Amino acid sequence: MKTLRITLEGKTYDVAVEVLGENASAPAPVASAPAQAAAPVAAPPPQAPVAPAPAGAGSVLSPMAGQVMKIKVAVGATVSQNQEVIVLEAMKMETPIYAPAAGTVKAISVKEGEAVAEGQALLTIG
Repeated sequence: MKTLRITLEGKTYDVAVEVLGENASAPAPVASAPAQAAAPVAAPPPQAPVAPAPAGAGSVLSPMAGQVMKIKVAVGATVSQNQEVIVLEAMKMETPIYAPAAGTVKAISVKEGEAVAEGQALLTIG
């Protein structure tokens, strides 16, 4: 067994690793160095956040790509700010989508089971 120190996103982890294979009895030497932050890895450029709909009116946009699991409102329903209106599923996790403002549901642009893209309009509140 070898113990390696790995730094990922600024956090340091000590990991025990078992060496397998023909040369398991003669593992390559590991230089021991003091724990320090690894050289930064170029991260992808940050994406612009999806702007919330203006207060009282506008489209509720999908914050991520996923699948519509449940639509919790109907056209004509009155919703309050921060009321759960849709549940998306992405990477086996359910994510609730909340109304950014109070108003009336004017249109629903998706159906349950439908795949949606990031930034796609889910419903309109007016």
